[in-house]
Amino acid sequence: MAVTTPVVKSSHRPLILTACMLSMFMAAVEVTIVATAMPTIIGDLGGFSLLGWVFAVYLLTQAITVPIYGRLADLYGCRKMFFIGTTLFLIGSVLCGFAPSLAWMIAFRALQGLGAGAITPIATTLIANVYGPQERAKAQGYLSSVWGVSAIVGPLMGAFIVSHFPWAVVFWVNVPIGLVAMAILVKYLPPDGQRKQHKLDLAGTGYLTLSVAALLLALLQAEVLGYWALALIVLAVVSGYLLIRQERKAPEPLFPLALWESKVIIAGNIGGLIIGATMMGISAFLPTYVQGVLGGTPLEAGTTLALMSIGWPLASMLSSRLMQATSYRATAVLGGVLLLGGSVALLFLSPDSGLWVARLAAFSIGAGMGLANTTFIVSVQNNAEPAIRGIATASTLFTRMLGSAIGTAVLGATLNLNLQYRLPQVNDPVQQLMEKATRNAMESHHLAALTESVAASLHWVFMVSAIISVLAVAAGLLIPAGDRPQTEPQRES
Repeated sequence: MAVTTPVVKSSHRPLILTACMLSMFMAAVEVTIVATAMPTIIGDLGGFSLLGWVFAVYLLTQAITVPIYGRLADLYGCRKMFFIGTTLFLIGSVLCGFAPSLAWMIAFRALQGLGAGAITPIATTLIANVYGPQERAKAQGYLSSVWGVSAIVGPLMGAFIVSHFPWAVVFWVNVPIGLVAMAILVKYLPPDGQRKQHKLDLAGTGYLTLSVAALLLALLQAEVLGYWALALIVLAVVSGYLLIRQERKAPEPLFPLALWESKVIIAGNIGGLIIGATMMGISAFLPTYVQGVLGGTPLEAGTTLALMSIGWPLASMLSSRLMQATSYRATAVLGGVLLLGGSVALLFLSPDSGLWVARLAAFSIGAGMGLANTTFIVSVQNNAEPAIRGIATASTLFTRMLGSAIGTAVLGATLNLNLQYRLPQVNDPVQQLMEKATRNAMESHHLAALTESVAASLHWVFMVSAIISVLAVAAGLLIPAGDRPQTEPQRES
């Protein structure tokens, strides 16, 4: 097993936290900032038919490598693996800015994703290694809040950059952020301690890669692949079975047995899966309702969604006090209740309702995610032995990413099935409502009928999202009652 984590001076901890927050921001903002710049990039490089792959390949390679980096961090040290991952990410970022075509950009985005898979789980694990259990909850709250902040800042940064600079700067802006983060860690984070020789479970890694890649491709590209998506799902299931069989006999498995023996870690993984799936109900479909059904502007849709991003960091920073005053279970359940309450509030939306219902729901969902997500991560890290803390943390983050893909597929299928049932003869009704010129050209009775059908279809999406969010409360209840952050000896020189 790995030796104990390096000793860190208390005065250096805030600097290490700052470096981890910078690196997390760099990885988290990447999707939103690029999405804002893509129309400009497509106008320059062409290749519109490949647009979806610019995002899909990044998420795919990131998701596959998250648990692998988590295990590598346990075996070979967080510091070393963080620098390797961040370097890959920055090289990919630089190359994206020089991409001569969209096909090359997709290749460089894959390299970015290979690096990004290290940043989030290892930065989260580093904080767990340098802070004790009681301090850890507060530090992880700050780290978790980065996701909410990046959701607001990313589109603004992207819009500003493409308005004043070449689009390549959207990628190159990562470089100074990443270099500053690495410089801080080089100076203030001690080198990893001496470790005995380890051997990564290569067979398990291969089966994991094949299973996750097949599943995510089937979910993210289902409309393009058609029936081939079913073949990929079968491949994912078979590979998953082979992975489980391999893990049972491997001397140093990719997913150690201790992960499956802890109720807290199991609860954290289930919670991550549910949070990821529920998040898509609001991120992908609430702006559609605001613009398509309520007739709101893109700005109104954006500010509505921004309330989720505001609720998340606020609740994340409060979670540490709640965990210490009550318990992991109570805090996670409260987060699940807020998540459920916000999801149920979406069911009260109607074509005649005001934006306040949507905004209240968005804030409640964001607050619920902030409480639940931070609590699950902290409880898992405090429960896991230091030797498996990296893979324990990575598994929780990995299931959240997997949940996002599954949620996108399930909720998207729900919307499409409802639209086909209600509007079988209408081609892309949502797009017709979203395009202002097309909407204004419609006769009033046709617009009212189309709006009512789309609203009813989205209502079923929110219904499924609310049902999923019930499971977030159930995941919180899986955490043993009474557990809370406990003290441990100070790790300070």
